[in-house]
Amino acid sequence: MAGASGFIGERLIAQLRGAGYQVAVIGRGRTADAQWGDGPALAALIDGAELLVNLAGKNVGCRYHEAARNEILASRVDTTRSLHEAVSQAADPPALWLNASTATIYRHSMDAPNTEDGRLGEGFSVDVARNWEREFFRGELPTRRVALRMAIVLGDGPATRKLLAVARLGLGGAQHDSWWPAHRRYRGIGPDPSGAERSGWHRTRGNQRFSWIHVDDAIGAIGHIIDHPEITGPVNLSSPNPVANRALMASLRRATGAKFGLPAYRWMLEPAMFVLRVEPEMLLKSRWALPGVLQGTGYEFRWPHLDAALDDVAGNLAAKQAL
Repeated sequence: MAGASGFIGERLIAQLRGAGYQVAVIGRGRTADAQWGDGPALAALIDGAELLVNLAGKNVGCRYHEAARNEILASRVDTTRSLHEAVSQAADPPALWLNASTATIYRHSMDAPNTEDGRLGEGFSVDVARNWEREFFRGELPTRRVALRMAIVLGDGPATRKLLAVARLGLGGAQHDSWWPAHRRYRGIGPDPSGAERSGWHRTRGNQRFSWIHVDDAIGAIGHIIDHPEITGPVNLSSPNPVANRALMASLRRATGAKFGLPAYRWMLEPAMFVLRVEPEMLLKSRWALPGVLQGTGYEFRWPHLDAALDDVAGNLAAKQAL
């Protein structure tokens, strides 16, 4: 497993070990079983492995300045390329390779949801995902490959904590995209950058869609994919019940006990998100993804509805803080 230090990776390691796997870790720390940049060590570790999981990549919960943009892309494409080389050279390659991706690969969609064959978007975040998957699916390999197009994962992670913080700050009303001075942080990246050079906006009125998945179901879906050899290609890891932004914010207010939530236009949201060191597109882009493959192969969601999922997550976070 690569990228094991995040909250999803830690949960997945525990799940795999509980299922009887011996888990070796690829990373940069001294405790890693193989280090990035050490090709022979990577090759030795992967040759003979039953399963390869790659969750590596710089956290996108940051501002998209030039250095961060480049690191976000390189930390995904370069690590995937290194693993691809190791798999292609292995005498006994893994039967299955699961590689992280993101549901933000789809267009800003307010007219219809996207299953795995949905239309892709454009701009920085989409280009990161396109180049990531392009490297992953490159060429022929004897290994089954599945790209995990994750929606925002609710759990003990930075995205959830920042969403809860927005509600606690009193900005727990609907988020309205509106005019804001154009910038270049969202411009495309990579060998074939897509989209406009400068940012634009959409008149959402708080109706942009929010696709999400509880961490329990993210882990459960991975187990489901392992057990279903017919699953290959991109798979949306998202709840079957995405919600509009205004419903999301109402659920966040209820989960945090916030007594009010100001509707936030972009001119209000931009300064708040600057303080939180995250980009407003987390709330303003209409991510509308449905788990077509998972539902088509019989996966049953433990947390299909947002209110119950947020209650569980907020309760677990509060319990940790009380310790």
